[in-house]
Amino acid sequence: MNKDTIIQKIWNLCNILRGDGITYYQYVSELSYLLFLKIAQENGSEKLFPEGCRWVDLTTHSEDGLLGFYQEMLTHLGASVENEVIKAIYAFPTTVFSHSENLKAVIEGISKIEWHQVGKDGFGDLYSGLIDKSAQDTRSGAGQYFTPRPLVESITRLIQPTVGELIQDPATGSGGFLVAADDYIRRTVSQSAYQKNVPRYQGVEIEKNTRRICLMNTFLHGLDANIIYGDALTDDATELDLADVIMANPPFGNKAGSKRPLRKDIPFPSTNKQLAFLQHIYLGLKPGGRAAVVLPDNVLFESGIGTDIRRDLMNKCDLHTILRLPTGIFSAQGVKTNVLFFTKGSVIDKFQRESCTKNVWVYDLRSNMPSFGKRTPFDDEHLLPFENVYGESRNGQSLRQEGEYSFNAEQVEVAQADENQGIDDRLAHSRWRKFSREWIHAHKGDSLDISWLKDEDRLESNNLPEPEVLAREAKDELEMALSELEELLTVLEGVH
Repeated sequence: MNKDTIIQKIWNLCNILRGDGITYYQYVSELSYLLFLKIAQENGSEKLFPEGCRWVDLTTHSEDGLLGFYQEMLTHLGASVENEVIKAIYAFPTTVFSHSENLKAVIEGISKIEWHQVGKDGFGDLYSGLIDKSAQDTRSGAGQYFTPRPLVESITRLIQPTVGELIQDPATGSGGFLVAADDYIRRTVSQSAYQKNVPRYQGVEIEKNTRRICLMNTFLHGLDANIIYGDALTDDATELDLADVIMANPPFGNKAGSKRPLRKDIPFPSTNKQLAFLQHIYLGLKPGGRAAVVLPDNVLFESGIGTDIRRDLMNKCDLHTILRLPTGIFSAQGVKTNVLFFTKGSVIDKFQRESCTKNVWVYDLRSNMPSFGKRTPFDDEHLLPFENVYGESRNGQSLRQEGEYSFNAEQVEVAQADENQGIDDRLAHSRWRKFSREWIHAHKGDSLDISWLKDEDRLESNNLPEPEVLAREAKDELEMALSELEELLTVLEGVH
């Protein structure tokens, strides 16, 4: 029985949980309580659990009174376990089972799985696969919160985390970036080198159940991770240290909903939480630290404070690369996103006025791309051409060549055969171009919304987004406009 088969068997138990009114989004969180107990029995970590609160105590308990016993067990684990990570996983448990019969059926379903075929080192990957399964299932509504695994792994390969570094994700979600970083490091250094200089991991997660999933995910993968329960845009972030590496995908949506005040060290306060997260990230890097962050298009072009923030970013950091991502790779349909890659300058002074950014390389992976979804999954093959032109330098300093083609072979042959084709014509059809800091200031007013490829399908009605997608985009733009008006009103009220 392979890993995918086991994941599917676990996922099928959701049909039982639905009988107790559990939604698909709650499924992984609810199942984590039970899975962690079973995996602890299988991988030898059961000694960390007190007697009377182990998997065998559930399997041997009669159906009568099982639900009450289970609830008491969870409460005890969240309050009395010595291991801090396990205590945090079971902290404030909120099981939504309401019938012992359904709980018993799920326990028996988990017990029937042939766990010996997973292998001691495979439980982390199994749990990650279950998280991916939840993200892929459109009924869960969870996909909008998770970054596609091919994108996570591609970013990790380019950023190249290594031993001894502090790696952070201030919007950690289920911990995908942290787990990918650790997996990359273990594959690129020897075990002895890893043990001598173990990397450190920090994350922040605002949603209680998602943090629980993240804690279990990082624990099963053997990470030394501190996952803070809180909001990185508030004073909760004081627990974070300056990082060597930050990889993140802040939550979608223009307006921050929390009424808690933003941290006072963010120089350009904004109710647009992506703009606030971007500031947090470049301020949270060590000098020479590097980051990759997934951000929506509005961050690239929003005026006012948005322009100030982009200028501050390009002053303090070398914003060397922008990857324009295709639409459809997140389940939040129609969202247009990018990955910004940058390295913190060596000057710590926050009033630095010298521009660290000299050139910005842009790779357009959005124009003339297929409509991604279940029928056309977004995979490594779509990202490898970008990785090839990005180069081997983790700071984006590899020798790069403008005009690299990333179309099909026939188009490349036609372009190469046309000896009369000028460099400007070739660049006009390339996905990979360089723009100087001076050009961006003079021609774009420091907007980073840079595109040059003509999308051949953009005028065809058959390729227009669904009406609900267009409505959602309009709603996001209106929210952004209202956010700017609120900021203006706040300033005017302060004047009077």
